[in-house]
Amino acid sequence: MKFFQSTIGLKITMALSGLVLIGFVIGHMLGNLQVFLGAAVLNSYATMLHDAAALIWGTRIVLLISVGIHIRSAVILTLRSKSARSKNYSQSGWLGASYATRTMRYGGVILLAFIVYHILHLTMSLTGGAVEACPNGGDCVNVYKNVITGFQNPLIAIFYIVAQIFLGLHLTHGIHSMARTLGISNPIWTGRAEKVAIVTGIAITLGNCSIPLAVLLKLVS
Repeated sequence: MKFFQSTIGLKITMALSGLVLIGFVIGHMLGNLQVFLGAAVLNSYATMLHDAAALIWGTRIVLLISVGIHIRSAVILTLRSKSARSKNYSQSGWLGASYATRTMRYGGVILLAFIVYHILHLTMSLTGGAVEACPNGGDCVNVYKNVITGFQNPLIAIFYIVAQIFLGLHLTHGIHSMARTLGISNPIWTGRAEKVAIVTGIAITLGNCSIPLAVLLKLVS
C-alpha cells in the first residue's frame, strides 16, 4: 500500500491504467469506423455488443476502475507537484513545454466531458437520438442514424473533432511518459517509443475525426 501511495507507485498505476484505456480507444475507433461500411454493418456490430451482456459489463467495470485509478493518480501527482515548490516559478514552464504536455491536465477534463456526452449521444440516445423497434421486441438505438443525424449539426461535429485533437495530444504525451515510467530508458528504445506515441496519436485523431468530417462533407449519409 505504501508503494502504491508513493510517487513512483502512482506513476506506475497511472501508466498501467492508461495502457488499458489506450487499448479500448483503439478498439472503439475500429468499431466506429464501420460506419463507412453502411448502416447494416454498424448496427449489426452495435447489436452484437448489446447482446453480449457479460462482455459489455465486464468491459465497463474494467474501464470504470481504470478511469478512476487514472484520474486519482493524476490528481494526487498534480497536487504533490504543486506543493513540492514553495512558490510559483518566475517564468512559466509553458514556454519550454511541448503543446501535448501543456494540455494534458486541461485536455483530460475536456475528454471526461466528451466521454459523458458521447455515451449520452450515441449509446444511450438521451440527446435526441434515433430509437427504433428491435427485431426481437423492445427498443434499439439506431447507432448509424444517430451518427449521421448527430454530425449533421456542425457544432456537434466540431466539438467531436476538437475533443479528438485533445485525445490525440493526450495519448501522444501519455504513451511517451508511460514508456519512461515503465523503465524504457535506452536511447534507442526511447526514440522508438516516441515514434510509436506520435504515430498512435495521429492515427487515432485522424481515424476518429474522419467520421464527423465524412458526415459534414456528405461522404456518408
